[in-house]
Amino acid sequence: MNLLIYKTLEELNQDLADFIIKIAEVSIEENDRFNFVLTGGSSPKALYNLLATSGKDRIDWEKVYFFFGDERNVPADDKDYNGLMAKKALFDILGTAEDHIFYINTSLAPEQAAVEYKKAIDAHFKGDDLVFDLILLGMGDDAHTASIFPDTSLVKNSEVNIASVFVEKLNTYRISFTAPLINKAENVIFLVFGENKAEAIKHVVDDEQKNVNTYPAQLIDPIDGKLTFFVDEAATKLLN
Repeated sequence: MNLLIYKTLEELNQDLADFIIKIAEVSIEENDRFNFVLTGGSSPKALYNLLATSGKDRIDWEKVYFFFGDERNVPADDKDYNGLMAKKALFDILGTAEDHIFYINTSLAPEQAAVEYKKAIDAHFKGDDLVFDLILLGMGDDAHTASIFPDTSLVKNSEVNIASVFVEKLNTYRISFTAPLINKAENVIFLVFGENKAEAIKHVVDDEQKNVNTYPAQLIDPIDGKLTFFVDEAATKLLN
């Protein structure tokens, strides 16, 4: 695990954008494509803007394929739909072709949406192992990541899969990558900032005895890939 700590969010996002572009360069050179799984919420919006503007001419974006690590069970035109934020902050600016964006179809029932998303991913990989080049993750102040929330069925899900999950505390369904699927990636990056994340980061990074049901982000431990945390000082104030 590599922990990178920044004084300002601007420095963090700039370095993270550079880091992502370097991974993309290698993937495109070696495999002629870059399979990039995005995180949702509002936290990565500034990062996506950076990639779409200052990073626009640095790699061949026509060889990048975008996926989502999780999605909220809301219509595609809802402000809380992760795909909509990414569309406005990243895809529209880059002019990304629709067949290079793998949205989660929330017009379907959650369980069916998960099944269909897995089918789309399997088709993209054409029978190859589901190893993404980069999975970007966030972390909630309850240490959830993707939509793997504490005390939910996804914590114990041992399949390399996409799954629907009912999150009781939010009284809603989510569709999410499972931890085993995330852990197959070549690179996994956590983007975490803010004082409200300090308690979660402490348990995820420092705890020798894992309690994944309470701190699900502890599940993320790539099998053969690299794990990197990009965090600000406020989020690390409780670390040893």
